Amino acid sequence: MNITAITQQGRQKGRYSIFVDDKYCFSLSTDALLETKLYVGQDLTEAEVKSYTKLSADDKAYNLALAHVLRRMRSSYEFDAYCKDKDYDDALSQRIRDRLERLGLIDDEKFAEAWIRNRRLLKPMSRRRLTLELKQKRVPEDVIEQAMARDESDERDTLRELIQKRRRQLKYQDDLKLMQYLVRQGFSYDDIRAELQTQVSAN
Repeated sequence: MNITAITQQGRQKGRYSIFVDDKYCFSLSTDALLETKLYVGQDLTEAEVKSYTKLSADDKAYNLALAHVLRRMRSSYEFDAYCKDKDYDDALSQRIRDRLERLGLIDDEKFAEAWIRNRRLLKPMSRRRLTLELKQKRVPEDVIEQAMARDESDERDTLRELIQKRRRQLKYQDDLKLMQYLVRQGFSYDDIRAELQTQVSAN
């Protein structure tokens, strides 16, 4: 069995098709191809072809997972759910996880900090709401606590900014509706009442 051609794929520029005896056999990413050192004219045994075919499937799974976490950083729980959804076996999931962890792409501490930072950029949000979201991502509680401790945002400033934004909407001219909304967003009743009173006094 002889490698008769190695060609770059049209749709996936970073992936190469390997032809054995003039027939497509398997594909590898650029990195995997360099690691295997395969070349045109190389003879392969049947066992080697089977081994490279398995490597091809694993390599494709890794690159799909890599693209998944590069689109948005994922918590460990989200990554496990992704692997389960793809029906990857435990051994393959662990190998992919190990590689992504070495790259710093699966890291709950970094994930929690990035989540807080990005959510803060999108809109004013209470610490309680952020904590709840991270818990829903199954981030460990001690990691959440550490990440929130590093968050330098002032809760009252955040609350004040959100009140100012919502006051622009007609329905939130009503204090009761505004308070109900703010409570749902995770702000404490005492902080909400104090801030509303402060704004009334200022006017």
